Amino acid sequence: MGSSGAEEKAEADMVRQAKTEDLVIVAGLAVQMWKEPSMQELIEEFSEIMLKNDGVFFLKYDKEQPVGFAQCQLRHDYVEGTDSTPVGYLEGIFVHEEFRRKGYAEELLKECEKWAKAKGCTEFASDCELGNDNSLQFHLAAGFTEANRVICFRKEL
Repeated sequence: MGSSGAEEKAEADMVRQAKTEDLVIVAGLAVQMWKEPSMQELIEEFSEIMLKNDGVFFLKYDKEQPVGFAQCQLRHDYVEGTDSTPVGYLEGIFVHEEFRRKGYAEELLKECEKWAKAKGCTEFASDCELGNDNSLQFHLAAGFTEANRVICFRKEL
């Protein structure tokens, strides 16, 4: 028995956990969001995260094209506004601009939350930079509540 057209479409539009062989795809999406690390630095960092088994990456596909990703990890240190440990933490989420407002980021987030719950987490947290209104609106719409606002400073000595 062959697969139906609906099954093929569902498979082409899926969210799935990234594997080691997907590192270039994940890093290629991440470098569009985080301008600072290079593609190679991200590949190396993400490879280490995958090996430690306390972090995960999910990829969202639209018609077999990777259009978004999410990274979440377990945080064992104090996380602002939480009372438990470990806490599932959304480290980053990105969807190509032309694929936004289709619910893809929410699909990625749901997979992160399921993963964290399966790892024993009872809380899930995230952050965004002050002034990143798109990220703030996404988090609020996804059910997060604001725990605090922080501005961090640094200077070279």
